[in-house]
Amino acid sequence: MKAEKLFDEFSKLPPEAQKQVENFISLLQMRYSKQPDTQERIKRAALENEPFIGIWRNREDMRDSRSWLRGIRKSEWGEAGE
Repeated sequence: MKAEKLFDEFSKLPPEAQKQVENFISLLQMRYSKQPDTQERIKRAALENEPFIGIWRNREDMRDSRSWLRGIRKSEWGEAGE
């Protein structure tokens, strides 16, 4: 079907049916769109290599986060922080 004929048929549809066609076209565009380009995938993957990832991995004082937090609160707020 040629584009002109297709548009002519589309314009004859009631508004609700036109909306359904628009939604269907949007669905098809999402389904058949390109995968994220290489640059975008590289940007996301590069986050893993940032120096701040895993900075607390070897900290012994962070093994039990609740105890660590309790200690920080106690030192900052005194006994009332418990």
